[in-house]
Formats: sequence, C-alpha cells, structure tokens
Amino acid sequence: MLVDTHCHIHDKQFFAGPTDEILAHMHENGVEKCITIGTDPEDSANACKYANEHSEVWWTFGYHPNDYNGGKAKLEADLAASKSLLDDKRLVAIGEIGLDYHFDGYNKEFQCYLLENMLQIAQDHQLPVSFHIREAFDDFWPIYDNFRLPTSVLHSYSDSKKNLKIGLEKGLYFGVNGLSTFADVAHPPLERILFETDAPFLTPKPFRGTINKPGYVKNIAEWAAGYYQQDFEAVSKITTENAAKIFKI
Repeated sequence: MLVDTHCHIHDKQFFAGPTDEILAHMHENGVEKCITIGTDPEDSANACKYANEHSEVWWTFGYHPNDYNGGKAKLEADLAASKSLLDDKRLVAIGEIGLDYHFDGYNKEFQCYLLENMLQIAQDHQLPVSFHIREAFDDFWPIYDNFRLPTSVLHSYSDSKKNLKIGLEKGLYFGVNGLSTFADVAHPPLERILFETDAPFLTPKPFRGTINKPGYVKNIAEWAAGYYQQDFEAVSKITTENAAKIFKI
C-alpha cells in the first residue's frame, strides 16, 4: 500500500468537477490513502469538507505563507472563526505552513508571526506539521526550536545538504515527490521519507507536462526503489509506515 501525504485534490481551481476518476486512478495504482492540504481559511474548510465526504482522504489545517497576507488583526479573527475545524475527526496535521522568501515583496515579519501562531496551534493540539520552507531556513530553525511538536515533515524538501543534516538531527521527516524524478536535489535517507505528489503540481516523470494526481505516488515509489536500491515493496512498506506513524492514518 502507498500513501500520498500531501496533495490538493479538494481544490476546485485545479480539480474542477467530480474527482471520482482521480480517486479511482489512485486506487488502481495501489495508493490507498491521501491527505489533502489546507492553505488558507476557506481552503482549509474546503479540505475538511472534502475529506469528510471521502473515506480514503484526510486533511490538514493551514495558512500558507504565500496565500495568507491578511495582517495580524484579520489573522486573529480568522483563527477564531475556524476554531471548530480543529476538532474535526479527519484532521491529521497543521499545514501547509512555513516561510517563503522566494518571491519579491514578501513580508518577512508577518510570515514569521503567522508561522508562530500556527505552530502554537499545532503545539496546543499536539498535531504534526507539514512545513513549506523556501529560501528561509536561517529564520525557520530558531522559530521551530521554540515549540515542542510531534514528529513533523518538511514538505517537498529541495534545500541544501546542510539543512538536510539539521532536519535529520531535529527528528524531522522529508516529503519526497515528483521533483526528485527530474531535478538535482538532496535526498534524505529512506527511513526518513514520506511520499507525496503535491498534486496538481510537480508531476513526476514520465508524465511531465500533465496535471499531477495522487496515483502518481506509484511512479515516485518506482523512482525511489531505483535510487535507494531497494525493491518496490520495501520502499512502499517503509514510507507507508512513516505516514502511519506521523499522521495516524
């Protein structure tokens, strides 16, 4: 069995209309479960609704650093309005949250403030976190160290070997997706990875140029079996057990 630990299958901007065929394709490829990821207040509520309508889907609550720029007062109001979602039985993590300094015009102060607020929620509810960190690890590590969180994940890791080493030392796991099949990135040890698609983004080889789908975890697993020189079943077992350990699914 395989698990897609990070996708956006609930997002109508990318998956308009019924997703029955996408879920069927997922099962046909041995992917039995997936986690759909919240990125702002409305999107998190939609992820919750979608997960509760599909028995093979779980969800996360998160405000993405690129998708939420409401300011401190609005953040307080939005978190208060969303409080009831945190009791949902299919909620498995806080995320996708973090820091992203890649695009011009980012607000470093507010991104750090947002991350701290989201990590406080994760700590209070003892939920793992799906982190999105891009070009911002120097600011991220001190913030991360201020909280006591369950075992969490650096989603779509593609940073330096130095930060990979730090993450391993801190007990973090690493999301491996289609990016690894076509880009030169640092690869964590097999025992510390989770498979994810980030669908509809980062489609793996040989499907580059098409919309990504949770079923393509199979292709990522096939790549990983070759890279780590393990058989497909061993790679599937290790990563699925990691997903169960962290997200309790």
